[in-house]
Amino acid sequence: MKETHSKIRTLIVDDEPPSRELIGTLLRDESDVEVVAECADGQEAVSAIRRLSPDLVFLDVQMPGLDGFGVLSGLEPSQLPLIVFVTAYDRHAVRAFDAHALDYILKPFEYERLREALRRARAQLNQRTTTDHSTRLLALLEELRNKARWNRIAIPETGRTIFLKPEEIDWVEAEGNYVRLHIARKSYLLRETMNGMAVRLGPEQFLRVSRSNLLNIDRVKEWQPLFHGDSILILQDGTRLTVSRVYRENLDRLLGGGELQSKG
Repeated sequence: MKETHSKIRTLIVDDEPPSRELIGTLLRDESDVEVVAECADGQEAVSAIRRLSPDLVFLDVQMPGLDGFGVLSGLEPSQLPLIVFVTAYDRHAVRAFDAHALDYILKPFEYERLREALRRARAQLNQRTTTDHSTRLLALLEELRNKARWNRIAIPETGRTIFLKPEEIDWVEAEGNYVRLHIARKSYLLRETMNGMAVRLGPEQFLRVSRSNLLNIDRVKEWQPLFHGDSILILQDGTRLTVSRVYRENLDRLLGGGELQSKG
């Protein structure tokens, strides 16, 4: 159990600057709270938690690359602080938070809900019940690892959130600070890095063919070798994607399994 301090040492983790600013504005008005750092991504958060040992972390769930759950997985049980999850509406996540009695706030924020989350955190720290909180966090992580229903990708759109199964995706392309997910004749824009997307989708089902493209191997219809080690993969819908030499090893793994035939 972590020793309490005269002030609640708090860390804010969110990839969106306006969200960090809003939470920080509220917390800095509280005389018993000290904001020790703000982090814009998961890797930075893991390092900050290990280095600073905060009492409380407002942790964004959906971040490019290493998400909020990945942050928790990267910590030892003894390093887990009190967590208030921050998320755009995701009914599956909210249901799990409720089931494990873990606190969360939804975007867009309401000040009163932020204050309520802080009051609850303050009460837990004063009552020294953080050990029980860590147990509930570990139980949540175990549930995430074991239940396939969490294998969903949430796409925020105006007034709604769309949930996609990875196997529904045909291919993915990089688009600035976003990725575009192609599904049949539709496409969806998601704030995520290509590296982060490759980790989320997994190498068993999705093949990285270039810096900008990732594809579902079940959608591949044809392989055409080109000069200088490059190749073309043709998908079932006719999409043609170039496999660069840098990613040839990924293609060799696929071909080695006998899953593709070259055009004769």
